[in-house]
Amino acid sequence: MSLFKLLPRLAAAGFLAASTLLVPAQATMVRFHTAYGPIDIDLYDNTAAGTVQNFLSYVRQDAYMQSFIHRHEANFVIQGGGYNWPVGNVAGYVPTGAPIVNEYSADRPNVRGTIAMAKQGGNPDSATSQWFFNLKDNTTTLGPSNNGGFTVFGQVTAPGMAVVDRIAALTVVNAGGLFPQLPVRKPWATGQTMTREHLVFIDKASELPAKASLSPSDRIFNYLEAAYPQYAAPASPASATTDGYYFRYYSATNAYVGTKDGQVWYLVPALGSQITRLGSIDELLATAQANGY
Repeated sequence: MSLFKLLPRLAAAGFLAASTLLVPAQATMVRFHTAYGPIDIDLYDNTAAGTVQNFLSYVRQDAYMQSFIHRHEANFVIQGGGYNWPVGNVAGYVPTGAPIVNEYSADRPNVRGTIAMAKQGGNPDSATSQWFFNLKDNTTTLGPSNNGGFTVFGQVTAPGMAVVDRIAALTVVNAGGLFPQLPVRKPWATGQTMTREHLVFIDKASELPAKASLSPSDRIFNYLEAAYPQYAAPASPASATTDGYYFRYYSATNAYVGTKDGQVWYLVPALGSQITRLGSIDELLATAQANGY
């Protein structure tokens, strides 16, 4: 099935829906690279400025590189940002800076698809590196009566939430100690050695270029990488030009997406040998924008 024929299915599944919360066009976007595809997050630069800057400081120091999702509480949250796997089979801590001031606001509720800071019980101003994705509407549970409220500082794009949901569908095991609710990618039993292959890693976290600085083609490419990780991996390769095409090549899937003459084209040898039209730049850009790109 062609990518173009998949677009209606994506629309039906909610991939092409506009964002449920208003995100400014100039919002900073951070991309978590995972084995299940990119998780793209629009940050609330203006309304949660201190929290966003704290988060970006970890991203820019590569602190989240090779960290893993360490907690999944069913129908509640998925949490990460606390632990990595630096040497052998021993989990380590993500190095943390000073705790930050809580910026909870009822105007930024903990609804499904948002990212918020985790913190210590009984101390509203204790957040450092850890964060979580809300899997449902947790407005009341994580509101001001709970440790001063949990600061929401960004929103996951629709394609990004599809990746979060894939992770949420994984088996959760009690690995003991700090990891009683650990999602795993393959079967694990008590007493068995936990290996890298079991864990859901954030291979890296990167700050995407400001949307206003991107060409329509690059905005479309960023969206397609998130919506079609099975074809466009690894995400975020450099764009290039050849024979009138402006394109990106995805080495892991041996696939190309490019623009030329006002149209968006793709070549996936596994699907066929022909360069195929995906749609016009105008229509694909509208879809990308509706999804936060």
